Amino acid sequence: MKTTRTPRPIRALRTPGGLSLRLDVRTCAVVALLVLAALTASVVLIGTGDFPIPAADVLRALAGQGSQGQEFIVRELRLPRVLVGLLVGGCLGVGGALFQSVSRNPLGSPDVLGLSQGSAAGALTVIVLFSGSATAVTLGALVGGLVTGAAIYLLAWKQGVHGYRLVLVGIGVSAVVTAVNGYLITKADFVDAARAVVWMTGSLDGRDWTQVGPLAVLCAVLLPVVLGGARGLRMLEMGDDVSYALGVRVERVRLLLMGCAVLLVAAATAAAGPVSFVALTAPQLARRLTSPGPNLLPSLCMGAALLVTADLTAQRAFGADQLPVGVVTGVLGGVYLLWLLVAERRAGRI
Repeated sequence: MKTTRTPRPIRALRTPGGLSLRLDVRTCAVVALLVLAALTASVVLIGTGDFPIPAADVLRALAGQGSQGQEFIVRELRLPRVLVGLLVGGCLGVGGALFQSVSRNPLGSPDVLGLSQGSAAGALTVIVLFSGSATAVTLGALVGGLVTGAAIYLLAWKQGVHGYRLVLVGIGVSAVVTAVNGYLITKADFVDAARAVVWMTGSLDGRDWTQVGPLAVLCAVLLPVVLGGARGLRMLEMGDDVSYALGVRVERVRLLLMGCAVLLVAAATAAAGPVSFVALTAPQLARRLTSPGPNLLPSLCMGAALLVTADLTAQRAFGADQLPVGVVTGVLGGVYLLWLLVAERRAGRI
């Protein structure tokens, strides 16, 4: 007996100027739930620590109606860490969605392609060779990510950039950069080596307002550009030939969106270190909850929710300073990667 698939409810909104906007009801509901989950985890995370604060008191302190001590702890000590976590998770989620859509491959993640390792190489160079400050380490991570992204793009270019070639080149570059990182650590003295290892694990510990401002400005500039290119990105997922036929300037759109993705991932890595697998898992989970396609906004919200939830898990289970969030995301993401590889093999795609 043949069954028909019920179409997903879509609403069309019309503006006074005659413009129309199509809204997928399920996607909107998922985004709303992810935002609610991220905010809830953030409030609980702010109240977690050596001086626990109930959620109601956290909300009062955020509104400026708490005690002086609670407002200092909430606003000056814990709120910046949570904001960095939300921004970093959002950047990684969007960056992963962009790379997976451009490569048309679920393994096309910054973790797999070597962008995170490239940012780490830039930071390690500053730490080991120059004993640079926190600002210099941040700049080094940005430069390392940009150089690695440019190298991957140029090496993968052959009358265009295609999915599996991009992934294979990225894996090769990742192996080379990882070896360079290991060499830099072996050449560092004990203090710099310990500092480098802690940074490479990926952690939100000690983050303050100096990391929040630049990351927020970068997101405010790049995210509208990325979301504005969502239509072209959806066309790219159907293949270059179809995209050309539909009037999309394929290489221009691809280069613009990949450049934005590299900047977002490099900035996230500079702010919190190479937090593993958020960029891989967030877009895939967003696709499974919504619909096929880039799903940039759901991926952003999923990445933010995943990272703050992982940080909350680490603090509740082991204490604020004992387990970096990168360890939690690495374990969970590694399990997800194994499952994804098995699923791709069964489907005959690898």
